[in-house]
Amino acid sequence: MPPERLTDWSRPASPGGRPRVAIIGGGVAGLAAGCYAQMSGMDTLILEKHVLPGGYCTAWARKGYLFDYCVDWLSGTGESGDAAQVWRELGALDGKEIAHFEMFNRVMDETGRAVTFYNDPDRLERHLLELSPGDAAPIRRLCRYLRGFADAHPYPILTPPPLKSPREKLSTALATLPLLPLFYRTATTQMAEFAERFEDPLLRRALPNIILQDPVGFPVLPYLYGMARAHNGNAGFPEGGSLGLVRSVEERYTALGGQLACRARVDRILVEHDRAVGVQLKDGTRILADHVVSACDGNTTINGLLGGRYRSPRIDRLYRKMLHDSDNLFPAAVSTYFGIDGPVETDDPHSTTYLLRPEEGARLFGGLQHTMVVQLFNHYWEGFAPPGKSVVRCTYFSDYEAWKKLRTHDRREYWSTKRRVADFQRGFLDRLYPGTAERIEVTDIATPVTAHRYTGNHNGTIFAWKPFSPADDEVTKLINRDRMRLPGLAGFSMTGQWVGMGGLIRAATTGRFTAQFLCDEFGLPFRPSLSDGGGGRWHRARLGHLPQLDTQALRQLNSRSAGEAENSDSGGSHAT
Repeated sequence: MPPERLTDWSRPASPGGRPRVAIIGGGVAGLAAGCYAQMSGMDTLILEKHVLPGGYCTAWARKGYLFDYCVDWLSGTGESGDAAQVWRELGALDGKEIAHFEMFNRVMDETGRAVTFYNDPDRLERHLLELSPGDAAPIRRLCRYLRGFADAHPYPILTPPPLKSPREKLSTALATLPLLPLFYRTATTQMAEFAERFEDPLLRRALPNIILQDPVGFPVLPYLYGMARAHNGNAGFPEGGSLGLVRSVEERYTALGGQLACRARVDRILVEHDRAVGVQLKDGTRILADHVVSACDGNTTINGLLGGRYRSPRIDRLYRKMLHDSDNLFPAAVSTYFGIDGPVETDDPHSTTYLLRPEEGARLFGGLQHTMVVQLFNHYWEGFAPPGKSVVRCTYFSDYEAWKKLRTHDRREYWSTKRRVADFQRGFLDRLYPGTAERIEVTDIATPVTAHRYTGNHNGTIFAWKPFSPADDEVTKLINRDRMRLPGLAGFSMTGQWVGMGGLIRAATTGRFTAQFLCDEFGLPFRPSLSDGGGGRWHRARLGHLPQLDTQALRQLNSRSAGEAENSDSGGSHAT
């Protein structure tokens, strides 16, 4: 965005003009809020601190490879349902092919014994019974639950509860009433507890890893809900991956007249007489608006940009108590990418979780579990690698503080630790696919510290608050009771995962909710519209400029000489 256009926002709006809304953060939630506000007659400006929009939903280029950071599957890729409607309104999937997989994930133990979690409940039941006939009773119950979700209509998500009419509330209640027994049984039974009903040791350990890694504390419901959506073709992988999704929504936003400023770091929210009137950027630029929306990290918003001045018992419980209990936050992760010269010759599926021996798990620094996910990214989309080449990603849940302490106090050891993690994973891949290690052309690692530096997300968490945790009820009330506002502060609201829980569709939905609440405040009709898909067939060039970020950091990680790494300075990079 040209600087002179940013200057336009440094002056008060003309009386009687369109309401002006400044949005802090250009992730999926911020972009969605901007799109829906523009559709409904507002002028918006999104301020994003990074070099491109997307937040966690991003990718970056390394020597011709594209390393995707976010999407493993996307809810709402089908033709029907509220989630699909949201993506069609945002233009997120315009012109794109969707990759669908017959299985959600495979889990393999240390001996090479594996279980495949097919999305088709009939096929899954046959497979599990072949693996463990003695577990027939819990297997049939699991698959009966899965059939129930496969036959169910998704929960309506288009309108926030406070704005639903009595008729809409009744319609929602009638639609969900038949599902209540299924929801109750699967929402009140922890997956770890359900897994203990199985005699087979592999199944007991594998079930909590259906959704790639064990999020700990999740009930049965989200596992089966995701599998059912995938079975119905409503949870696939979109062409272009994470950055492709963001670029499409960005195109939709700018086509609607929205303005986006990158490299625009907000320093504080301007407040006059307990009303937000704009923001001030790090460089001193003041942006004035009728309403300010924060679509960035919740703790940064409340305790940083607003200086902790606007609180309530609920906000205090969330940000003074629950925020510091790791059980309430979705974990952070370490993601290592390998760009490989040539194909990976295998019949393995797109995703496998490996259950590691303790001595192997100990080599994954900061690891929270002795597991590692290996994803063959060419199965998702061929555009992630140059022709004839491949991308493999290895991921594991990891502790933020361990990496933060290392990077803060001993930068050389930080780099050495990353190298050791990558060396272990390189060797692991070479055992899986002999000859792979010598064909690796580029290696890149994003740690929890990387995630925090580039997104601002507290402790590098992937999805902010953990669903089904004690924080869940409190966060739900931020929408249902507080309308995504803070007590005592007018002209301000929050959106994104810190008020709507995790997942990209939830982030997009909170953006929609934000616009609906704004329309209610400004007396405007909410006017969502479907994208006309005018861009035609999607192609890789529409990813636009791909950030290379710090190539010096890349050289450090890929250097085979520890001395060379120690004698280099580690600059800012997505690999740092």
